[in-house]
Amino acid sequence: MKLWFDTDPGVDDALALTLLLARPEWQLVGLSSVFGNAGVAQTTRNAAGLLALLGRPEVPLHRGAAAPLRGEARLAAEVHGGDGLSGLAAELPGGLAERATPAAEALLEASRREDALHVVAVGPLTNIAQALRLDPGLATRLASLTVMGGAFGLFGFSGNVSVAAEANVHNDPRAAAEVFAAPWRCLRVVGLDATHRVRIEPERLEALRHAGGRGAWLWRAVQPYLDFYAAWYGQRVLVAHDATALLALLDPGLFHWRQGPLRVVEGGLAHGQSLQDWQQLGRLDPEWCALPAHAVAQDAAAEPLIHLCLDAWARP
Repeated sequence: MKLWFDTDPGVDDALALTLLLARPEWQLVGLSSVFGNAGVAQTTRNAAGLLALLGRPEVPLHRGAAAPLRGEARLAAEVHGGDGLSGLAAELPGGLAERATPAAEALLEASRREDALHVVAVGPLTNIAQALRLDPGLATRLASLTVMGGAFGLFGFSGNVSVAAEANVHNDPRAAAEVFAAPWRCLRVVGLDATHRVRIEPERLEALRHAGGRGAWLWRAVQPYLDFYAAWYGQRVLVAHDATALLALLDPGLFHWRQGPLRVVEGGLAHGQSLQDWQQLGRLDPEWCALPAHAVAQDAAAEPLIHLCLDAWARP
């Protein structure tokens, strides 16, 4: 399966990239960076260092958007540290250069070149929206798009940067709205409702601590991330948002899905809120009726997903 990974590394992005490269089913044909967990210059450096750490320096890396389509970015230093990687980015190997082609253009080139290309986007959706603006045919060329983003109010999760919004959608709601409105062959959205079902206790990560090399580095990187969730939950757990979304591509049967059109609130108290009309309540509203139905993850089978993550992260 040929895959393009759009990411804003990010501790949980690093875990997802480690998982991706450990799975023999996936052939990573390109990686694009975007602002989000840190500024795009930093996330691009992080992506380059992670590819080198994971032994895949040949993967083409393309720098993406530095800012949302509208408004200003809200970075996540309080979650991921100022460098996006818990203060450990400087320890990553250097020397891997990004490609000259901007991310949106590079993604379009790959979509025309590769048969059955799948895209997984785990940061703000700005790169994907820019590519759609350049060529709306992207939506029907890709085999699938999987998004980590949004929150739909299930299990009490309506947001993580405001009472109404999840970080990736909140960082560029205009981009998310344009992506959700496109006629994708297959769009799956994995929001906080599903990712927060997959909580990993620290003791289950001990194999990383003693693995040496990349495993030990990952273990150190997740410690401040665990501390953040301890303050938020009152329980020290790892919520692997991006790895969970990635696994929705590997095995969508481990998730419970519902279909319906999607919209995003722009401006006001609920800025960045993601909505799905899965009950067809908007069937008389022309704005809802004009939108295609897409799949949103309602729930996730936590234990099988955790085993898939732990197995990949602990590999030498």
